[in-house]
Amino acid sequence: MTGRLLFLLALMFGAALPASAHKPSDSYLALAVEGETVRGQWDIALRDLEFAIGVDGNGDGQLTWDEIRARHQAIAAYALARLTIAGCPVTAGEQLIDKHTDGAYTVLRFTAACGTAPKQLDVDYRLFADTDPQHKGLVKISANGATMTAIFGVDQPVQSFAVAGASTSRLGEFVDYVKHGVWHIWIGFDHILFLLSLLLPAVLVWRGAGAGWEKAPDFRSAAIDVLKIISAFTLAHSVTLSLAALGLVSLPSRWVESAIAASVVIAALNNIVPIVQGRRWVAAFVFGLIHGFGFASVLADLGLPQGSLALALVGFNVGVELGQVAIVAAFLPLAYVVRASWFYRRVVLVGGSVAIAALAVVWLGERALDVELLAQL
Repeated sequence: MTGRLLFLLALMFGAALPASAHKPSDSYLALAVEGETVRGQWDIALRDLEFAIGVDGNGDGQLTWDEIRARHQAIAAYALARLTIAGCPVTAGEQLIDKHTDGAYTVLRFTAACGTAPKQLDVDYRLFADTDPQHKGLVKISANGATMTAIFGVDQPVQSFAVAGASTSRLGEFVDYVKHGVWHIWIGFDHILFLLSLLLPAVLVWRGAGAGWEKAPDFRSAAIDVLKIISAFTLAHSVTLSLAALGLVSLPSRWVESAIAASVVIAALNNIVPIVQGRRWVAAFVFGLIHGFGFASVLADLGLPQGSLALALVGFNVGVELGQVAIVAAFLPLAYVVRASWFYRRVVLVGGSVAIAALAVVWLGERALDVELLAQL
């Protein structure tokens, strides 16, 4: 039984080690229902389009406006072939360029003529389904003064939305942002690895350089340690997320992302050479302030509803916490059961922390220098 638990723990831990310093692929699709017409704007990352169809004409790794403009027709054909609004043929419009927190995006505008005012939109979304199964489409639909949001992916490519007589539902809007919060903590690999770095020693007790690590005496003490860490991290990132999302504090994205990578390095190294152990919740709070700015950049890309800022912020925060709780619930019981084993202390704690620190150092270099180090390996 213990062997199976060790295997599951190693499998779960290994799956949390991504190869990219940037957030996974997302696109942002906005649909506005205006009588018989649906007007759309689709923001798609140029780096994803380069991988899928190639937009770098001379292959020098630097995209220019002329190169992108030369591929406008190909971009529109590729994207719109993977988007269907049932009963509403889509026609491509102009294309622009916009900057999101994670890079440059093409902005594809289009119209869909439905013939009659639609009562329901049946949307089939399959962008990058054949090249990136992790890609998600973040969709916002506006109709009759109401706003609905959804997340599309290979596991849920078709969804329906009732737009006739649609009205704003405060509960529905709250739930939508909760879902976005859960999703973005799960794809925020740097946030997950920071959290794991703090959780790894929670089932152990550091007795000093001579004695080393010993197993935690009981589950209650381990759970209390985790509760302190999660509470401190939650409080800290909630504060800065709110301040940044409301426009009261603003920091350059490059600085924030570099500092987040540095926090992962420090948290992981502390497991290898323990310096701060009794009060790791303090580190969780201090670095949580930085991570809050990272969450704010995600929320900015989603777009905050001006009429219900507080509701969106609370919903997104609740989603982030639910995502964290799910990670803790999956990790802590397994770690507690195998905490006394050599495998956990040497392979999972020390070996895992070395792997996390090494990966985070690469992230730090990429983000600080604005280069793709892993892509060149």
